[in-house]
Amino acid sequence: MSRLGFAVPIIGLLMLTSGCQQAPAPAPDTRAADEQAIREIEKDWSNAFGAKDVERLITFYAEDAAVMPPGEPGASGKEAIRGSIGKMLAMPGLALSFQTAKVEVARSGDLAYTHGTYAMTMDGAKKGVSLSEKGKYVTVYRKQADGSWKAVADMFNSDQAAPAPSPK
Repeated sequence: MSRLGFAVPIIGLLMLTSGCQQAPAPAPDTRAADEQAIREIEKDWSNAFGAKDVERLITFYAEDAAVMPPGEPGASGKEAIRGSIGKMLAMPGLALSFQTAKVEVARSGDLAYTHGTYAMTMDGAKKGVSLSEKGKYVTVYRKQADGSWKAVADMFNSDQAAPAPSPK
C-alpha cells in the first residue's frame, strides 16, 4: 500500500476525534462580586464629589467615556470630562451626592449599568439664597483589561420640570 493509503485513514480518524472534544467550561459567574465592586466605586465616586476632587473624579471614567449633563453639550474623553466636571465644581456653594438604587451586571461580565438618585445644592444668584435640585442618573460601566470597572457613559437630569418659556 502506498504512503497515501495509510495517511487517508489517519487523517479521517483525526478529523473524527477532533469533533469529539469537549467545549470549554463557561467562565465563572462573577456578577455578585462585580455588583459589590461597582457599588463601592459609586460610594467612592460620591465621596469624591463631596471632596470636590476633579482629578480623583476623572479616575472613574474610561479614556473613551462620555458624560451627558443636563443643559449643556455632552463631553467625550477624559480631557473634555475634566472641563465639564471642573465647571460644575466651580459653582459657588456646590454640594452633590448620589445614591445607587440598582446595579445590573451582564452575564458576560464585561458590561454593567447602574441607576440612582442625586441631590445637589448651590448658592443662588441672590446672596444668602440656596438652590437645591434632586434628580436621577444612569451610568454604563465596562470592565477594563486589568479587571477594574470604568464608566463609559454617564447621564443625569433633574426631577424638576423645565422652566416655562418666557412670554413673547
